[in-house]
Amino acid sequence: MSATAVKPDAPRGQRSVPDSVPAIVTAVALLALWEGAVKVLEIPAFILPTPSSVAIRIVDDLATGVILPHLWTTFIEVAVGFVLAALLGVALGTMVALVRALEKTIYPIVLALQTVPKVAIAPLLIIWFGYGIHSKAVTAGLIAFFPIMVNVIVGLKTVDHRRVLLMQALRAGPVKTYLKVRLPSMLPYLFAGLEVGIIFSVIGAIVGEFVGSSVGLGTLIIQRQATVDVAGVFSVLAYLSIMGLVLSLIIKAFAHRLTFWARSQEIVSP
Repeated sequence: MSATAVKPDAPRGQRSVPDSVPAIVTAVALLALWEGAVKVLEIPAFILPTPSSVAIRIVDDLATGVILPHLWTTFIEVAVGFVLAALLGVALGTMVALVRALEKTIYPIVLALQTVPKVAIAPLLIIWFGYGIHSKAVTAGLIAFFPIMVNVIVGLKTVDHRRVLLMQALRAGPVKTYLKVRLPSMLPYLFAGLEVGIIFSVIGAIVGEFVGSSVGLGTLIIQRQATVDVAGVFSVLAYLSIMGLVLSLIIKAFAHRLTFWARSQEIVSP
């Protein structure tokens, strides 16, 4: 027999280790191993630079301002694409989940289109939307759209049917039922999709920049790769990772604040 119980507080004077500490320690250990391996094996810098030289390049890119216009452009592409994906994913996911006819007609088409590699259609998006940020934002949105839509559909289909019946008994309309019952139950799934979608948006923006662009972090990677500036490439990759991490943490912060009631309690079994 199991029971739900609240985890007891830690003994007074005993502090719990933050969740981020193991990841930080592991990252530092891997960087130290990387640094030592490059020096011991005498690997040329044009093949694999040391983390210390990459760190110097990261600081230099920021100090000289070289990275800033590219970082800003990529950020705009990611943000616009993510917002488009979120709006379309929530709207279409809601319609597919609540309208049976659309689930049978539209959803299979969306699944079929999702199997097409976005790298393959990126050149078409360049033709249709031009070399500006629009084509990159659309590419980012297309890649981020599917996980958001799927999570919305799953979230709406897992709503407790008894709550819906209660709202119907109270003569609540479809809109009120959606806002009071379906939407709150769907939010945890939505934010899970958004966390994946924001990372996919970064990938989509870079894919679009690889295909054709004059500014952006993807373009800067290609330029530095052409000059065998490996440390510079690692510097851009570091800024991309930081962007993705910060955006993901922002989504997590909103999820933590808006779905506090959905955080599961620890199950304690005797």
